[in-house]
Amino acid sequence: MNNSRLKTIVKLFETCRYKHDRYSVFSDWCECAAIAMSNAVDLVHFEMREARYLEIIRKYDHATMETFARVMGEVTMAMEDGPQDILGATFHALELHNKARGQFFTPYPICRMMAKMLASNREDIGKIIEERGFLTAQEPAVGSGAMIVALAEAIRDAGFNYQQSMHVTAVDIDRRAVHMAYIQFSLLHIPATVLVGDSLAMRFHEEWHTLAHVIEGWNAKLRRTEREGKGAALTPTPEADDIDVGQPVRACTPEPNEPSFDVEKTGQLRLF
Repeated sequence: MNNSRLKTIVKLFETCRYKHDRYSVFSDWCECAAIAMSNAVDLVHFEMREARYLEIIRKYDHATMETFARVMGEVTMAMEDGPQDILGATFHALELHNKARGQFFTPYPICRMMAKMLASNREDIGKIIEERGFLTAQEPAVGSGAMIVALAEAIRDAGFNYQQSMHVTAVDIDRRAVHMAYIQFSLLHIPATVLVGDSLAMRFHEEWHTLAHVIEGWNAKLRRTEREGKGAALTPTPEADDIDVGQPVRACTPEPNEPSFDVEKTGQLRLF
């Protein structure tokens, strides 16, 4: 991890502490960043999330919103430096874990070790991808997303492009954690659906689809694989009482524009 990035992010959040509570500022930044990413591709939830975004930013002055933008830039560059749990590290560096219901995110080095153990057999990974077309990962308590980020890194290191050969369904009961995971998955272009809900009770209230999930048509891929009986798990469906029925269902098909990213020899996407 590039500690200078983490220090810069923490300092930027600290500049807001004289006017606002750090916990609220961090949570609001996470939600605003997640909404900004989601609204670029998810038209189904656009109006509801845009209204929520405007509600949040009314609390802050122009200088604070400029700080929010600078934090986003630093987080983006940190993830460009390499896969890491920069938001989980920020959460702990700001000492928010002392207030947030006793939440403690697993340190990224431990996640990396576990992921390497899980994805250590290159032949097994290749066999699954050959038979099914892709891997599926289920995370019932995603937190800031560190375990999935580490898994993506391990799969990449094994010689496979996780952006094309892995899909993630992740759940957390805490909305802020969902926003943190969604931001980091989006910046790494991980195809994923992140749900707010209770994995034990199987109740889900919100769904957040990453850019990679939408533009690569993963809903169709998962349905096709299920029909073919290849064992790919579909995203859990939110219960009827939890769905916002007032939102219009509109297709979200991106126009075939020139890509605004670089493609490495391995097929891996880079943001810059």
